Amino acid sequence: MMFRDNRKRVGFAGMLIISIVTSMAICMLVLFAAPRYISLNDPTADGGARNNAEQIGAKQGRDGIGDELLRIAGQSPSDKPVQIGQNDGDRQGTALSEGPASAAGPGSIPVTQIVAKKATAGVVGITVERAVRENLFDRNRETEVGFGSGVVVSSDGYILTNNHVAGGKSNRIIVSFADGRNVDGVVVWSDPVLDLAAVKVNLNGLTPLPLGDASTLEVGEHAIAIGNPLGLDFQRSVTSGIISALNRTISIETENGTNYMEDLIQTDASINPGNSGGPLLNAKGEVIGINTVKVTSAEGMGFAIPINITKPVVDKLVRTGTFEEPYMGMFAYDGNVIPYIDGEAKLKEGIYVAHVDSRGPAQKAGIREGCIIRQVDGRQIDTMMQLRTYIYSKSPGDPIQINHKMHGSNEWVTTTLVLAKKYKDGLITR
Repeated sequence: MMFRDNRKRVGFAGMLIISIVTSMAICMLVLFAAPRYISLNDPTADGGARNNAEQIGAKQGRDGIGDELLRIAGQSPSDKPVQIGQNDGDRQGTALSEGPASAAGPGSIPVTQIVAKKATAGVVGITVERAVRENLFDRNRETEVGFGSGVVVSSDGYILTNNHVAGGKSNRIIVSFADGRNVDGVVVWSDPVLDLAAVKVNLNGLTPLPLGDASTLEVGEHAIAIGNPLGLDFQRSVTSGIISALNRTISIETENGTNYMEDLIQTDASINPGNSGGPLLNAKGEVIGINTVKVTSAEGMGFAIPINITKPVVDKLVRTGTFEEPYMGMFAYDGNVIPYIDGEAKLKEGIYVAHVDSRGPAQKAGIREGCIIRQVDGRQIDTMMQLRTYIYSKSPGDPIQINHKMHGSNEWVTTTLVLAKKYKDGLITR
């Protein structure tokens, strides 16, 4: 009995001690853990920063502010998917205006990759077989094969390329599509001065690339070239760079003599043999130029023909199946070079007439070398691209009103010029 009584006393004392220790432990837990608990639920603390960052990122459509907050909170912007929708082109343009595609944030899709994916199907390879020499006695002939690129510009089979790719006499032209089809094509228009040509294939349901506006380009914008450098073994290669300069005029030696190509887009995106005729695209995936030539004695100096010149050509080809080039019979330099050509001319607007065809409409209308043309049909003209684009929307026989000033005169006059049909290729005048 004594043993049992002692057990009860001991048990009561032990329970009392355990209760005291437990109470002290709870107090210590409250004292030390409560500040941490409050910090975790404080919206200004690190944990709340993650929640706030997620909310701000979602609210602002994952813009730069949202991404920065996600990074501060320890969550990568790549944790949330990037959705490409109707406004994707605008987002691409904005991103590129802030820096190269490679400088995009973690998890973002490089703009070059997006553009290449969208545009590749609209870029074709062009293989041209030409006869070099033919022996009439044994009927043996020698041929050469050239390669180039092209751009699908209509759903019913019109393709833009260079004249030096597809122009001139050829035995056969084969157009190679991204889906593996190889189709015969025919040249329906070419211009060796512009170095442009249009090829037609007998296909429908093609997806043309959208045409942009080269007149809105600015130096430093992103530029993407797609083509077939060195032949079809490297077809649809993608290179990227920037717009290095605008309104460049270069001279090219051709079989017909010296050819001046004006208002070209200069880019450092790699343009190699075989890229000719392919598109130069902006950050929205729009064609802004047709790649034409590069300077072989320098690095990163390629040139593209502004797409604006081709728009009226494409429009007429699609609507009527033909394009007859209207002819003015003159060549002029852009307004920004007028002070360098003529020290007496103080104007920086208009275009400076440097050459006049003695047989052409300009000569008949009283236009002479040294004239400055300021307006055509009331439209301000400061570059040859603007003039050519407008004139190509007209047809041979159409009259136009030219506002100009003769060399050495301070009087502006307006005269009527009747456009003619271009009578031969290789003319320096337009």
